[in-house]
Amino acid sequence: MSQTAKTFPRVSLSNPLVNNLIRYLLMILLALLLFGIILLVTGKDPIQSYRDIFSATLGSTYGFSEVLLAMIPMLLTALAVALPARVGLINVGGEGQVYIGAAFATWGALAFQNKPAWILLPLMTLLGMIGGALWAFVPGYLKSIGLVNETIATLLMNSIAPKIVGFLIFGFWHSPMDTVKTDNFVSAARLPTFFDTRVHLGFVFALVLLALFWFIMKYTRWGLEMRAIGGNAQAARRNGIPLKGYLVTVMCIGGAIAGLAGMAQVSGFYGVLLLNFSMGLGFMGFLICWLAGGDPIGIFLMSFVVAVITTGGNLLQLTQGLPYAVINILLALALFVVLASPRFFEGKKA
Repeated sequence: MSQTAKTFPRVSLSNPLVNNLIRYLLMILLALLLFGIILLVTGKDPIQSYRDIFSATLGSTYGFSEVLLAMIPMLLTALAVALPARVGLINVGGEGQVYIGAAFATWGALAFQNKPAWILLPLMTLLGMIGGALWAFVPGYLKSIGLVNETIATLLMNSIAPKIVGFLIFGFWHSPMDTVKTDNFVSAARLPTFFDTRVHLGFVFALVLLALFWFIMKYTRWGLEMRAIGGNAQAARRNGIPLKGYLVTVMCIGGAIAGLAGMAQVSGFYGVLLLNFSMGLGFMGFLICWLAGGDPIGIFLMSFVVAVITTGGNLLQLTQGLPYAVINILLALALFVVLASPRFFEGKKA
């Protein structure tokens, strides 16, 4: 290898954590720069646009709490993608798993509404996770026996789950006053909130699961075996690792986490099951996981950034006359930056 190649400057430090933080920062800045160019070309003021976004979200206690609230489903659905990815599975079905988890949790809220909160909330949490896990079991099992591609199967199942929820609402659960939602949940079925904000217990769920994911992957035998499967599935199988069992189990756990996100939305955010309540949360989690490369710290940071952008994006409609769709453009630019995988972010390898 030439001396030039050996001495090529890298954006990396000896500390992997610092190196990752720098990489995430560079990706965010590049995406913001590209978005600013688009705003400038269309005759808008990019500096004022960013000032409006950040002042509306980080400039007050209420705005910051709304960012944390928006992060809850993002963290959970991103984790639902990151965990199966460690064994080489691409779970694009978070959206459907969110819907089925919400449906199971709603059944618990309506059927056992006379129970106290200390019974009802754990029951709803368990039911939400079971619903998401069952929805993920189908593609996970079929993948494990070599019948289907889990990417296509989970993606197609996303279109089925909202229709099942719609059938349940229209057919059995709709409110007498409104056919597109259920009755409001009783107070015992609502997740508790913190410090006079709308941030609810789902935020604690997300942080605990994210920390658990980091610990298991880094310090346990399960994490080692999952990384081995993701690196070379056939080699892992030849070394005695139960490949099929891991594929099904990990896919179901990912679905359970997405189902928990659905439960958190209907119990903590809405207090009711609405038709089309998710509005792409599963796909948002997939995007965040890709932006973060499946890294737990990256998932937290990217969820925070995306939550700031999506929460503050509503204000741009008033201050800059921009449609909310421009936020989707910004997020798409961020994904393109990641998919491009510039050497500048990773550094050359000798």
